[in-house]
Amino acid sequence: MSDDDQKQTRDDFADAVNMTASALDKWLDTDESKRVGQKSGGSSESTGHESGRHIVRILRKKQGEYTDADYAHMHKVVGYVARHRKQRPKGDVHDTAWRWSLMNWGHDPEAG
Repeated sequence: MSDDDQKQTRDDFADAVNMTASALDKWLDTDESKRVGQKSGGSSESTGHESGRHIVRILRKKQGEYTDADYAHMHKVVGYVARHRKQRPKGDVHDTAWRWSLMNWGHDPEAG
């Protein structure tokens, strides 16, 4: 990945992820966080919940510490958030699986 591609990925990730590492880490400990998302391969953890843990690790790193796997995950997060935001249900979304799923990916649609 070129330096320009890395910068674009970091910028897009920063736009998509609007939760801090500590806020996301705290969210991932809630029952609501653990209740939503698809589980695959007999895993007890959803894909989004696992993603959230990776996002927390990324947010706690310095830019120079990012690995190729981190950049690949950032790109995946940007795509997920963009797609999922387009599926917003009508009405109040505060206590919905839609919002909780996005929050597992580091994006709270109710954040300013």
